[in-house]
Amino acid sequence: MKKIFLFLAFSCLLIGWGCKNSGSKDKFTDTPTTGETTIAVDETFQPLVEAELQVFHAIYKYAKIHASCVPEVDALNLLIRDSVRLAIVSRPLSTKEMDYFHSKKFFPREVRLALDGIAVIVNPTNPDTLFPVETIRKILLGEITSWKEINKNSKLGKIKVVFDNPKSSTVRFMVDSVTRTGKLGDQLSAMQYNLDVVDFVAKNPETIGLIGVNWVSDKDDPKCLTFLSTIKVAGISRETVSTPGNSFQPFQAYLATGQYPFARYIYAILTEPRAGLGAGFTSFVASDKGQRIIQKTGVLPITLPMRLVKIVDE
Repeated sequence: MKKIFLFLAFSCLLIGWGCKNSGSKDKFTDTPTTGETTIAVDETFQPLVEAELQVFHAIYKYAKIHASCVPEVDALNLLIRDSVRLAIVSRPLSTKEMDYFHSKKFFPREVRLALDGIAVIVNPTNPDTLFPVETIRKILLGEITSWKEINKNSKLGKIKVVFDNPKSSTVRFMVDSVTRTGKLGDQLSAMQYNLDVVDFVAKNPETIGLIGVNWVSDKDDPKCLTFLSTIKVAGISRETVSTPGNSFQPFQAYLATGQYPFARYIYAILTEPRAGLGAGFTSFVASDKGQRIIQKTGVLPITLPMRLVKIVDE
């Protein structure tokens, strides 16, 4: 009888402890369509993500996502420190980064959302708007420093190249995929944001700017139209000599066909151990509705087909 009494008393203690803990507040209470969370976004993708969030919040009234728009290096650091559990960036995790997450019992998921490009912009008064990839590479390395080396009739002087931030994905892409030397020339200057790059190029005729294409690709965005009225988007050629026939701007069709050379993917990297608001937003962006929003911004969606139309004179 004594054993039965002790067993019942111990059982009551366990039940009471379980009830007490079940009422404690969970650190993560969001679901795929409700709750509140913060995500990290590569600043070069800010217009695209803002367009997606506007529609997402309109559909899911009980969801609130705060987008921290920062340089890519900072976005990934926030993910690694577990300050956020979704980062939207321009590259997948490295082997070292993936191993770190695995050591912490996190198993990140990487989802391709879109194909983006890096736009080369110049001042509207600059007559030189077509460049071979090799010329851009030599400019970035400091092997070409004067506009007269590109066009002997140019009235411009020394070339100055500006980009958004030393820790941005734009710089990393140019170093990894264009110069391929791990270094850049002395005539490059970092600003702070993509908007600063547009403004500087608009005021300085001798300048070349490097920005994420979604800042200048949405023709329905009044801000984008304002930017386009102050700068020109250059055409880039894979050939050794640029002509109007072999040089392409970062339009969706040329991203799709691979004719525009400075293209890169946009990734969502999720570290949520369960399906939370980050997973819900990623699923939305990858859905038909989310991909149509991407299509409208001028970036190439991953899943929607792009129709090319050839117009011929009769």
